[in-house]
Amino acid sequence: MKEKIKTALETIRPYLQQDGGDVEFVDYTEDKVVKVKLQGHCAGCPHAQMTVKNGIERLLKEQYPEIAAVEAV
Repeated sequence: MKEKIKTALETIRPYLQQDGGDVEFVDYTEDKVVKVKLQGHCAGCPHAQMTVKNGIERLLKEQYPEIAAVEAV
């Protein structure tokens, strides 16, 4: 599952990089929570939580419904 998540994040990465940010996969927990680290401009952006929930989480859950949540660490 971790490799599938990493591959899915690769499709999101170019959109974040356009705005000077990036995303790094950290972990997939036993509770089915994906942990990511926002980098660059995304790390300090006031909209970062919205990016995680409305962007990254939505996309990952569409592809893998078993994912419970995505959290930034």
